Order: sequence, then structure tokens, then C-alpha cells
Amino acid sequence: MNQDLAPLAARLGALPPSCGPVRLIGVDGHAGSGKSTFARRLSEALGGAPVVPTDDLATHEQLFDWAERFRTQLLEPLSRGRRARYEVYDWVRGAFAGARELEPAPVVLVEGVGSGRRALRPYLACLLWMELADAHSWERGRRRDGPDLSGFWDGWIPAERAHFAADPSRPYADLLVLQGKLGYEVRMGPAADG
Repeated sequence: MNQDLAPLAARLGALPPSCGPVRLIGVDGHAGSGKSTFARRLSEALGGAPVVPTDDLATHEQLFDWAERFRTQLLEPLSRGRRARYEVYDWVRGAFAGARELEPAPVVLVEGVGSGRRALRPYLACLLWMELADAHSWERGRRRDGPDLSGFWDGWIPAERAHFAADPSRPYADLLVLQGKLGYEVRMGPAADG
């Protein structure tokens, strides 16, 4: 395992642009698999590449039905080399509250469950999958969030299962990311084998 993500960052930065001038990189995996932490570290290795969490676009009522918001608010402007502006959902208030702007940077990371979905894949330069079994991921997520969110997790798990049954991401992953005690190991993914 290697904590140094510089080789991966260099590899991703050398890819051809996939969405206008942007190399859009998806970081997908089960809830609790370490996507946010990995994306933050990869962003640092990329010199501060912007990260778009899909949690900003999802809502309590539409856990996975955010692809159209992503297309209109992010993909369309970025594909034209323009600044994107997207609404951000406030999970405490249960409403969209404010917006974020995103410049068409050379590399933009999109992290969250479903970021490798069918509707986004044509715009991704690379899809990374956090390789951790669903049950282990969900156990980690429950531990992280504590007992106050156990009701949310009771609803989330069947919703995530249904999402990936209808629109799986892992079979299309270019790279698999395994997290160990000393860092990350990156392996070729199923898409690279096919």
C-alpha cells in the first residue's frame, strides 16, 4: 500500500479532457467506503483540484435522482468551458440552501455513491471504484454517523442496493482503489480488463 497519490494524480492529469476542457474523474463506491477521504487526498495530490460531492445534489426525497441537476448545472457549462454554478442541498434543513461555483479546472473530481452512473460515464475521463464490500462499507458508515442517523441508514441501504442493481458502476470502473492501514493500492478495474 502506498500513501503517495502523486503517480495516480500524474496519470489522471495526463488523460485527455472528457467534458470540454475538463478531465472529470468519478470516485464511486458504497456509502462508507472512504470516497470522501480518498477524493480529498487525491485533490491535494492534484494541486487542489475541485471536488464535487454528490451529497450536494442529492436530497432526502431523491437520494439517487440527481442526474438531471448534474447535467444542467455542471456538465452543460463545463462542457462549454464555462463556470458552473450548482445548488447545494442542506441535509440538516432539508432544502437547497445556497450555491457553489466551479471553474472548468483541468481536473474535477466527482465523489459519491452513483458518480459512475450511466448518465455521467460518457463525460468521465476515468472512473475509480473504492473496493470495499457493501456490508463492511455500511458498517463503517453507521459507526461514523452514530446512532442518531440509524433511521437514515435503515432507508439508505435498500435504496443503494436498488440503485446499483439498476445502474451499476463497478463493472465500468477503470481503476479499483483499496484502502489499507498504510495507504492506498490502485489496481486495474473491470473496464480496463474488457
